[in-house]
Amino acid sequence: MILAAAVLLTVGAIAFTLLVRSRDLPVPEPTIPWEHLEMRKAQIYENLRDLTFEFRVGKLSDADYQQTKVGLQTELAGVLAEIDLMKGTRPAVAAAVVPVKTEKAANVCPHCNAKFPKPMKFCGECGKAMTA
Repeated sequence: MILAAAVLLTVGAIAFTLLVRSRDLPVPEPTIPWEHLEMRKAQIYENLRDLTFEFRVGKLSDADYQQTKVGLQTELAGVLAEIDLMKGTRPAVAAAVVPVKTEKAANVCPHCNAKFPKPMKFCGECGKAMTA
């Protein structure tokens, strides 16, 4: 008797699981086309935070820190540009950036005086625009 009840319960559970109707399933949440880019952006920000922490703790040399940081910032800039392209919007900051005429001014941040080997639009240290 107990064996028959166990078999009946098992068959019922299997039938219930396998015979799910499509209308009983929840409607999937709509996803945005650039969702994977938003996730990548969040991952790069987390990597930058971890990198800064490891540098401050002393696990990285200054050269390794700068090289990795510039690489992550370059990748982040590409992801942000692709998000803006997919959304069809242009960033307001890009329209306000005035091209720098002298090479020296583009290599030194006017806010924190950080020096860089090549001209940049934004400071890699403080994040502010490199224009005076």
